[in-house]
Amino acid sequence: MSDAAKKINEIKKEFQTANIAVLPSLMENYKTDSRTGVQNLIRQSEKKLQQLEQEKERCYKLLEYERKYADHKFICGIDEAGRGPLAGPVTAGAVILPKNCDILYINDSKKLSPKKREQLFDEIMEKAVAAGIGMASPERIDEINILQATYEAMWEAIKQLGVMPDILLNDAVTIPGVAIPQVAIVKGDTKSLSIGAASIIAKVTRDRLMQEYDRLMPEYGFAQNKGYGSAAHIAALKKYGPSPIHRSSFIKNFV
Repeated sequence: MSDAAKKINEIKKEFQTANIAVLPSLMENYKTDSRTGVQNLIRQSEKKLQQLEQEKERCYKLLEYERKYADHKFICGIDEAGRGPLAGPVTAGAVILPKNCDILYINDSKKLSPKKREQLFDEIMEKAVAAGIGMASPERIDEINILQATYEAMWEAIKQLGVMPDILLNDAVTIPGVAIPQVAIVKGDTKSLSIGAASIIAKVTRDRLMQEYDRLMPEYGFAQNKGYGSAAHIAALKKYGPSPIHRSSFIKNFV
């Protein structure tokens, strides 16, 4: 069938199912098709390619610190999730990305949709040189305070890597008791691709765990609030009392 004889819906399906690398050739193939629907598909594809280039440029900028410390073989990003909630553990992620990292759309995990975080979690775990996850329980948080528990979770994440990093890029903190050189970067999950990747690993891990807790204790709404102090969560806490995963030191004003 010639291109001219093809129905617009058929051409639309071609564009929709095409890998983005194939779009330029498709656009070239149909550029002389004067039908409005086809020209709209070409314009949409041009926009998609432009957005892709912008994303590549954004990710290149996020590798500033990785380029700065490029003489180190294993550069590890560190971040945490769950310092503020009333319930559940605090988790930490440690990620060593490959030098030629081609993962796009990494960002501060809070700026991504749950679906995008899940997709990136799988891609990061597949492509990373190494990834580690650490946790500190609610009991440990109550025992030593949230900051010290966060440090413990970060140290555990580093140990889970399986390789020893040469340098750590941390989101805003310096982890005590760690001999590895560290660089604390304020708002690091928006400034370093490695830290952004670690933030995604930490958050997805914790969110999945809170969803499991929700199945066991649905009255608190953990699947929705992830343990944070929403109005509905506080109301449930007052009604049912604390669960085994609530942080006693965090809920004194409510129970």
